[in-house]
Order: sequence, then C-alpha cells, then structure tokens
Amino acid sequence: MQVFTAVVDAGSFVRAAERLEQSTTAVSRQLAELEAHLGVRLLQRTTRTMSLTEVGRVYYAQCVSLLAELAETEAAVSSASQIASGVLRVNAPVSFAIRHLAPLLPRFRTLQPQVGIELAVNDRVVDLVDEGYDLALRISRQPLASTLIARRLAPVRVVVCAAPDYLARHGTPAAPHELGRHQCLGYSYTDRGTSWEFAGPPPHSVEVNGFLRANNGDVLVEAAIAGAGLIAQPTFLVGDALRDGRLVRVLADHALPDYTAWAVYPSRRFLSAKVRSFVDFLAAAWGDAPPWDAGL
Repeated sequence: MQVFTAVVDAGSFVRAAERLEQSTTAVSRQLAELEAHLGVRLLQRTTRTMSLTEVGRVYYAQCVSLLAELAETEAAVSSASQIASGVLRVNAPVSFAIRHLAPLLPRFRTLQPQVGIELAVNDRVVDLVDEGYDLALRISRQPLASTLIARRLAPVRVVVCAAPDYLARHGTPAAPHELGRHQCLGYSYTDRGTSWEFAGPPPHSVEVNGFLRANNGDVLVEAAIAGAGLIAQPTFLVGDALRDGRLVRVLADHALPDYTAWAVYPSRRFLSAKVRSFVDFLAAAWGDAPPWDAGL
C-alpha cells in the first residue's frame, strides 16, 4: 500500500522511487505484485502517462485512510506521540487564509519547529480523506459532515455594507425590504441563493438582485468599495474597510445570522500531535473575540 500511494502521490515511478529510496525496478515490481495479489489493475500505464483505474481510485482512498490511521496509532503508543512533527496538510478558504491564517504561520513555526505546513486554499468543500488532508478550516453555521470531528475556533459575523459614494447616489436602506431596489452583489457559493437571510426577530429572508455574483469574497469587497452596490460579507473580510471608512455598515439593527470558523478533521481514535497543536494554536489566537472584529 505504501508503494502504491507513493507512486500515485508522486505521479511517476521514478519520483516515487526517489522518495522511497528504492530503485525504479523495485517499485515497479512491488506494484505488479500488489496488482497480481488483488487480481485487478490499479494503474493504467503507458510510456508517457499514468492514471488510476476506477478500482484504483477506490483502493487509493482506502489506502490513504488506513495508512494515516496506522501512523497515528503508532504515534499514540510511542514516546514521540507528544511531539508535534511531520508535514501538516491543511485546506482553508482563500480570502480567510490570506488575511488571517498566513500571518499566524511564522508564530506557529516558532512554537512547533518540527512541523511543516502544506497549505491548499480554495473555497469549495474538500473531501479530507480522499484528498489526503489532515485538517480543514471551514466557515459555516454548522460543521457540515457528521463523519468529521469539528472544533469551534471563532465566531464569524456577517454585515451589510456599501461605499459612501454608492449610498450618496442611491440612498441608504432603512429596512431589509428596501434592498429590492438596490444593487446587491452576490456570493456564488452561498446556500442562500439570491436571498439574504436576517435573524429577526422574526427571522426572514429578502430576495435581492444585482449585476454581479462572484465565487470570491475579496472580489465583492473591492467591487463594493468601488461603488458597485451593497454586500453581505463577514467582518473578517470587510473589517479594515469599515474601520477606515471605505465601506459603511447599513441595516445595523437587522442582524444576519452568525457563522463559525471551524477546524474539522477525520474522525479517528488517535489525534496526531501536529493536528492537535495546530488546532489549539488557532483557537487561542482567535477565540470568542477574534482580532478581525477589533474596533467594530
């Protein structure tokens, strides 16, 4: 299994052999023996390309999970189990990672010098097991998947705001129902569609329209600063613009439901020291009064 996953991760027999410190012939032979033992072909190989077969994809996902569990089990019963070390593979939303996660990494490195970090940023929900992540940061109302362990890291407040120039030209809405006559810039990945949901009382939704939808919050923030319309975005994105006056909060008496920043990781009996130390570090750095809300 280790040879097979190494070949898939490396993308070639040569690179896998280098990582395993074996010869290419030995790696190829071990993979052939594995396929013979299983009675299936795991990889389609030509002189130039290599790709997983359908059964190979299923087997790879299981191998990644089993090998990770084996490593954690061995660490849990070894004297090194309390020492954070190795490469920590983390997935996080793009804008949140750039603004609030990346600046913390040097401090974490100082505290845990034996831990390396491989950070992947995107705004889609990844499959931690299939894609080989140790940990993901997610912004949601609930932790999403019951198969994952979730730890609350910080509250995330969402506010409606716009540029002073836009409000001067189009007026300031005094109540949610007035949003229908405004340009409301939408976020593509929201589960709310074209409605903005207000917490109340009583809770209610308002249908909104706008000429722009985007799958990245920073794009919407910059468009709003330029006077394109109203946005409903988290304070970790708009905090700086609110503090320096480039954006102005509206409908402050009509709160939107809060979200939460979660750390999620696969449900396993033994939690590795590198994951535990990173989650503890983030929880302490952000907490119930996160720095992005300072002054708001």
